Amino acid sequence: MSTTSQSMFKREILSAEPNEKVTALLQQNLVNFVDLSLLMKQAHWNVVGPNFRSIHLQLDEIIATTRDASDEIAERIAALGVAADGRSETVSSDSDLAAYPTGFQDVPTTIKNVADAIKTAIETLRASIEKLGDLDPVSEDLCIGIAAPMEKHLWMLQAQEV
Repeated sequence: MSTTSQSMFKREILSAEPNEKVTALLQQNLVNFVDLSLLMKQAHWNVVGPNFRSIHLQLDEIIATTRDASDEIAERIAALGVAADGRSETVSSDSDLAAYPTGFQDVPTTIKNVADAIKTAIETLRASIEKLGDLDPVSEDLCIGIAAPMEKHLWMLQAQEV
């Protein structure tokens, strides 16, 4: 989109400085959640071994939550007048998540890798929540709403690692 086209969508919800900070925080979470969604699909396709079916289905549930979260974040960025960037090159270069291993992974390894990725995404999300309170309570509330189901998913995965 050209700069001219970009400026047609500029909205003045927040003043310039807070808007830049808020959208930068949201953008980092968008990148992480897009990456997490892709990582989860990789895990979903390549998990093998005992309890395959239950973890395979559980990953589908987490993927749905993750995709909804990325959509909500992207739409909030757009509502603030900035184009959300979920392009593969941006996700690849800016994500906080570790790369997922190639090939088939057994269930315990899959659970650990997925739980680690979710934990990283939650840590970035929680750090953003702390900063967003003073900048934009609406974006803060959005991130809090995303954190709760993601933390529940993390708990349910970690409960299987015992």
